[in-house]
Amino acid sequence: MLVPDKMNRINELAKKSKTAGLSVEEAREQSSLRQEYLETFRKTMRGTIENVTVIDPNGDDVTPEKVKNSRENKYLN
Repeated sequence: MLVPDKMNRINELAKKSKTAGLSVEEAREQSSLRQEYLETFRKTMRGTIENVTVIDPNGDDVTPEKVKNSRENKYLN
């Protein structure tokens, strides 16, 4: 995840945008911070999904092939 200072800044800018509005510089900063947050979130989510194994009630591995292939490709590179 992002550094707590950056998360706090995102929240500050969101509150300010709802009340007083943002200057052009602040809007750029907000956009940049949001992009960084989304990239970090996606990277973390992808890592989580790649490490999940799905087991059905019968105990069989039913992990989607796409996830298995992604996991294998990750370790081959």
